[in-house]
Amino acid sequence: MNAQSKTRKPSTSRREFLRQTSGALAGAALAGAIGTRAYSAEQNTIRIALVGCGGRGTGAAVNALSTKGPTKLLAMADVFDNRLQTSFKSLSKRFPRQLDVPRDRRLLGMDAYKKAIDAIAPGGVVILATPPAFRPIHLEYAVAKGCHVFMEKSFAVDSPGIRRVLKAGEQAKKKNLKIASGLMSRHYEPLEQAVRHLHQGLIGNIITCWAYREHGPVGLAPKSPGTSELTHQIRNYSCFTWLNGSFILDWLIHNIDVCCWCKNAWPVSAQGQGGRQVRTQPDQLFDHYSVEYTFPDGTRMLAQGRHMDNCWGFFGDIIHGSKGSAVLGEGIPKPRIFKGHQQTSENVIWQYDGPRHNAYQNEHDLLFEAIRKDKPYNETERSAYTAMAGILGRMAAESGQMITWEQAMASNLELAPGLDRYTIESDPPIKPDAQGRYPIAMPGQTKVL
Repeated sequence: MNAQSKTRKPSTSRREFLRQTSGALAGAALAGAIGTRAYSAEQNTIRIALVGCGGRGTGAAVNALSTKGPTKLLAMADVFDNRLQTSFKSLSKRFPRQLDVPRDRRLLGMDAYKKAIDAIAPGGVVILATPPAFRPIHLEYAVAKGCHVFMEKSFAVDSPGIRRVLKAGEQAKKKNLKIASGLMSRHYEPLEQAVRHLHQGLIGNIITCWAYREHGPVGLAPKSPGTSELTHQIRNYSCFTWLNGSFILDWLIHNIDVCCWCKNAWPVSAQGQGGRQVRTQPDQLFDHYSVEYTFPDGTRMLAQGRHMDNCWGFFGDIIHGSKGSAVLGEGIPKPRIFKGHQQTSENVIWQYDGPRHNAYQNEHDLLFEAIRKDKPYNETERSAYTAMAGILGRMAAESGQMITWEQAMASNLELAPGLDRYTIESDPPIKPDAQGRYPIAMPGQTKVL
């Protein structure tokens, strides 16, 4: 039994937070009692809400508003007023006729997502682009309210979160709701063609997969005077494990996904290592990871990530088969397939020669087409399993132990217990010590199960 079938068994940037807006939402009546299916027609206006107004969320909104057929952005939510206003101004300038977001639907606070979703429910599309820790909470609410969803990676930061995402995905299927995820590499035509060739046996049986993300250090904005600890950590979510799930999950996720796609399997176990060798910034980040995964047939995948200055850099995937090899994945705009393992120009046997392609736009085009034509569309399970592979890798590296997929999936360890109940006054799950240092995972000592 492979890892995927096992998991299918039932099991069980700069201002202080502003307080949540109060009062009833003027746009709530807009939702009315219109059913989900009422918005499948080609020329009906699809209502959109944006939850998470940073760069990635704003980019996703641009893509959504650029799809075929009439669309309208009706609500925006964030916890930082400057990010919301910057996003609003940018989108208003680009889509002046498609924005209808008055001040009472520019929503701030930890519960702002509810008000934004309520404004377009049921049948609208919610873009979820907050830090990954909040994704299960927001996805559950959107599905409960009858909304279609575009959710950015990494979908969850721990196993309980993954299980919540999977359950919400099942509920979405029952309600005929469409869910797309931000693993846009799956919708990049050059890569789709390359993987198709691999699945057809162009390089023989796939033996090893290598996922890389090697570049300069991840930045950390200093804590401003008077800023709360929770605000500081959310603003720097990439640097705190409870918010982004670690560098190997949130930054390597695309290329881990591509490796599993090429192999057409999910790992059954992982062991590896990581640490803070040169990083001195006050946060939780390991500055390097190297995790070896095993697939059901005994072949291996290595996920290697590093963010350090003055080091070798590479962003992509290397795939080795019994007859050849490939260079592809996120970070490789022009994938190539080679005969043998010497990846030289004379050994190229395939490379993409079609037109330029925008995977970010394509993933939204596919979602909105599915809504308008009422076609099945639900990427939840695949996306959750990809995130689970990253979580499994973090568990293995931070504990120093061999961890199986089944052990990881069954884990009840939550990185931020009670996150559903957080307010802007809440304390984060981790705090700095007297010297300003945050707790760091210690292989051989840290418990992950």
